[in-house]
Amino acid sequence: MSSPFRPRENGIDLFVRLTPKAALDRIEGIETAADGRSHLKARVRAVPENGAANQALERMLAKALGVPVSAVSVVAGGTARLKTLRIVGDAATLVERLQTLSK
Repeated sequence: MSSPFRPRENGIDLFVRLTPKAALDRIEGIETAADGRSHLKARVRAVPENGAANQALERMLAKALGVPVSAVSVVAGGTARLKTLRIVGDAATLVERLQTLSK
């Protein structure tokens, strides 16, 4: 099983599978796709129009990881379900918080 994140010099890249128009905003843990790649499953109530779902995802992850919203940004997959988010901060701390979230 691969990791749902990749450490970077100034933070991490997090791989996320986002489901918009959900009943609740929530993080559902780590899932492994058929190709063996892992990603964090997340749901947001926002609709996937004009970047609303991406912004909701950024806000939710920033709050869950205890970082400012400005530290979280979608860097790939803006219009797809599978996204890459760049989270700026101490990589070791972010990984530890992600592991707590995914349980």
